Amino acid sequence: MRSSIEEYKAVEEAAMKFTRSVAEGNSKHARELFSDDAVLFGFLDGKLEHGSIEQFYHNVDTVPGGDSFRSRIDVVDIEENLAVVRVLEEGWGGRIDFTDYLLLLKMDGQWRCVAKAYNQNSNTIRRE
Repeated sequence: MRSSIEEYKAVEEAAMKFTRSVAEGNSKHARELFSDDAVLFGFLDGKLEHGSIEQFYHNVDTVPGGDSFRSRIDVVDIEENLAVVRVLEEGWGGRIDFTDYLLLLKMDGQWRCVAKAYNQNSNTIRRE
């Protein structure tokens, strides 16, 4: 059975905490979204990041989204208490475009992100 439009809106609103934190350069909102033991995986400027979501918080708190930052949230799927969200980011830190996939679980009536995997668009990778 397909989830209701209201459930899709709830998932989108939860994911907006992610984009709001990135745009503002403040992890406060994202900390409401991610579970304490959430993990992340992805390559930032060609270097693998993986492990605790704390690394994401550090990145957000040290690199503001910037005036050119834009994002789009797509709720890809909801299966009862599981949701997959794609977030497109352009201009993070004034130079990086990302495609993020967030895996959310509905726990105690709240949508919480348990995993974040991302791709940095190849034309925005800084080569050192």
